[in-house]
Amino acid sequence: MVQGRGALPETVGYALKRLLLGRPLITAQLRTERLANPVALGVLSPDAISSSAYGTEEILLELLPFAGLAAFTLVLPITGVILLILVLVTASYRQVVVAYTQAGGSYVVARENFGPKVAQVAAAALLIDYVVTVAVQAAAGTVAVVSAVPVLGPYRQEITIGVVLLMCYLNLRGLREAGRPFAVPTYFFVLMVGSMIVAGVIRQLVTGLPRFDPTALPGAVDVHTGNGLVMGASVLVVLRAFANGGSSLTGVEAISNTVSAFRSPRGRNARKVLTVMACILGFLVAGVSYLAFATHATPYTSGYPSVLAQEARVVFGAGTAGTVLFALLQAASALILYTGANTSFNGFPFLASFVAEDRFLPRQLTKRGHRLVFSNGIIVLTVLSVGLLLFTGGSVNSLVPFYAIGVFTGFAMAGYGMTRHHLRHREPGWRHRLLINLSAGVAATVVVLIFAVAKFTEGAWLIVVVFPILVAVLIRLNREYRAEAAILDEVREEELRATNYARHQLYVMVNSVDLAVLEALRYGRSLRGTDLKAVHIMVDAAHAERLQRRWEELRIGVPLQVIDCPDRRVARAVANLVVDTTAQEGTHVTVLLPRRIYPPLLGRLLHDRTADQIARAISRIPHAAATIVPFDVQAQLRQKFPELPEERLSGAIERIAERVAFEEQADVAEYEQPVPDGRAVPVASLHPGRFATVEGRLREVTEQARDGLPILSGTLADNSGAVAVELPRAPGHPPEPGTLLRVHGLVVEPADADMLAIVDARYTVVDEDTGQEPR
Repeated sequence: MVQGRGALPETVGYALKRLLLGRPLITAQLRTERLANPVALGVLSPDAISSSAYGTEEILLELLPFAGLAAFTLVLPITGVILLILVLVTASYRQVVVAYTQAGGSYVVARENFGPKVAQVAAAALLIDYVVTVAVQAAAGTVAVVSAVPVLGPYRQEITIGVVLLMCYLNLRGLREAGRPFAVPTYFFVLMVGSMIVAGVIRQLVTGLPRFDPTALPGAVDVHTGNGLVMGASVLVVLRAFANGGSSLTGVEAISNTVSAFRSPRGRNARKVLTVMACILGFLVAGVSYLAFATHATPYTSGYPSVLAQEARVVFGAGTAGTVLFALLQAASALILYTGANTSFNGFPFLASFVAEDRFLPRQLTKRGHRLVFSNGIIVLTVLSVGLLLFTGGSVNSLVPFYAIGVFTGFAMAGYGMTRHHLRHREPGWRHRLLINLSAGVAATVVVLIFAVAKFTEGAWLIVVVFPILVAVLIRLNREYRAEAAILDEVREEELRATNYARHQLYVMVNSVDLAVLEALRYGRSLRGTDLKAVHIMVDAAHAERLQRRWEELRIGVPLQVIDCPDRRVARAVANLVVDTTAQEGTHVTVLLPRRIYPPLLGRLLHDRTADQIARAISRIPHAAATIVPFDVQAQLRQKFPELPEERLSGAIERIAERVAFEEQADVAEYEQPVPDGRAVPVASLHPGRFATVEGRLREVTEQARDGLPILSGTLADNSGAVAVELPRAPGHPPEPGTLLRVHGLVVEPADADMLAIVDARYTVVDEDTGQEPR
């Protein structure tokens, strides 16, 4: 966009944002791409299908230390139960995607059937699920990388966090997932793992596969050596293994969350893709578990090499072809796992904006950023997921308890919501559908309870604690928004008309005499109130005395009222003043709060938030208002010296600072010399409200009388400009026009003149030959 001649210059922060994120996108470029079924399968399935890479390993991690080699036998029936739940959940979501074709999944189902408050249980579950998905999928993707390149193992956590930050950056730039390139990792992974499973099953049936000896593998998890089925495989252990294996079903709900991305008829197409995805997931999970049973692939305490990598080594062999196939499978695993993590960067911001539109999350999450993405949601997701990775050390096994509770809670809410839907609508065949949804809801609830109990000490306690707190926070935020809306509705019922106050009192709060205060006084005069006063809340008597003296010297023309504040509660003192003033009938008070504007970080270092505190206190008082009057120091300096480049502007600022420091010292100690020592400054650099020393030639001079005393009034000019001067009438001949003078006094801006003036000036004549004052 081309800026007009009067356009404001861009800030450094915006220039940096544009450099990092690219050119901004306009709202008209926002579009939603409708997905064909093959592309939708590849784009929306990575989260679910990729979980087959670590689900079986999570089962073995729980079984081997207690059940020994019997764990490889137990893994098959546990996988069978998980697949049964997969069938129930898929059947339930097949009804969801047909009945609710907008985005939102279980959140929309719960909201439509149980109301917005109950729906926050689903919202909390999904939000937690998205956060943990980033951490789990990214961590598992790194395991695939270090399984192929073990030398990278010690840097596993750094790699994972780096990948998450890279995803954040790419998504802030507007990375779009709705395209064919994002479908490639899914099909690549299905091809490689599917080929491994088929080849492994054939080899096992024909010749048998080699087996690992878990007890002889250095670095493998501890393996129980007794009678595992009798001594080790207690009910609790089996339940914990089942809970871990439940992580294989994460991501099944992804399609229901994005039904609106499908081509018409959306519900029917989404149901087809969901069914195909579930079939692929079931095949991969069953195949990986069977190969684990056949090869005794064993998890390692370090997390790598993974069970899937060990199976690939056995099935593909150690030859050149086997090595290439192994590398391809690990690459496919890393790609789909990282792609699965990236799906949350699309899902979390959209869900958060959806919940925020329902007024259960801050409104900032509904705003699209520089590249038409929900930038705030992306940043929140990144911060939370990186924090979770740091908390757990980036271990997939440590992250799983956080993962499945949120996932299965979402499953349960969808099942119960659809049960309520069938009871309300009673469409043809509703009893059969109700049975499916209710069964899925109950099964998911049982899994949540198993996780909460069996994995409580391994990290599930955090979700058990955080989950209800998050739901309560969402409801509390909604209560605040509803309260604001209720007040707005009540006020809106009254006729919007101007209130006529008999008296409008204006207060300008003053802590020091600076340009921001002068700007606030100018603004106060423009409001044309009944009375305008400057007010200083005194917490330091010496500072207040100096302020009053400077105020009188500047002849500002607005009375300064000093209010003692012995307890140093400045905001309360201002509020008491306002309350006392508004107690007079028909009086309205406006408090103007001058505040200098600096770059954000520098501003926070240089200034406190007193103005905000005062404004907050006044906002509670009837018939009173507070206005913060900003004054941008840097912008004023740039406006004052438009011809100076940036490198010379800093020098000008330093010279002004030196002069100001000198004048502040002079404010405490009275001048005694005719003209204070100090460097003369150009006339063009003068600022109202400051003492200054200038050197130039007297253009004209006339004698006048003021308050009965004779003065000399004239104009002094140097190479940069001219300034009016008021000089004392000393005995003898007055200086003639053309005389070189050094003048010191107070710079003011007369209302009826077109140039600045120096008043109460003292002067000396400068020798033309030496350039020095005569001694």
